[in-house]
Amino acid sequence: MEMGKLIADNQIQLEDIPQIDLYMDQVIQLFENTFGSTTRNEEEKVLTKTMINNYAKGKLFFPVKNKKYSKEHLILIAFIYQLKGALSINDIKSLLNGVNTRTAEGKMDLDHFYQLYLDLTKLNVDAFVNDLENQASRAAEEAKELNEDQPAELEKVLLATSLVHMSNLYRKAAERIVDDVKNEAD
Repeated sequence: MEMGKLIADNQIQLEDIPQIDLYMDQVIQLFENTFGSTTRNEEEKVLTKTMINNYAKGKLFFPVKNKKYSKEHLILIAFIYQLKGALSINDIKSLLNGVNTRTAEGKMDLDHFYQLYLDLTKLNVDAFVNDLENQASRAAEEAKELNEDQPAELEKVLLATSLVHMSNLYRKAAERIVDDVKNEAD
């Protein structure tokens, strides 16, 4: 399997975010245009009106004005989109609560914070590519020990299970960080 096919990492860049407030349909279109290629199939939706309404009702971002979403809302929705694959909605709310509050009060430069996140994601992709190649090599070596008719399939199973294990380790670490953030806020 080609390694490039395994990497599905798109990000909304700051320059992609309009300087004007957007209506919900425009927000959805921006996210579809950016993340549509990362979905597993055409039925999978990147973002829906229901999702955005649920995030708003759950207070995952500060209230919108006149049914329009500001640049700050779009950044927060981008964070939510990235976090929802690994964390519960309650964990996301706890994690972003301070960011929301500081942003709504004008005490935080959310653009700068988001750019720091984007910088980290670039480093993460490089580290991921290296780790993925190492994991694939190890899985191939382990699969050679099997005397089976379909070693390519079993190699992929070993690689997938190894990657899921790594994902679980990272998710558990992130959950512990969320718990620390919650405890510090209390």
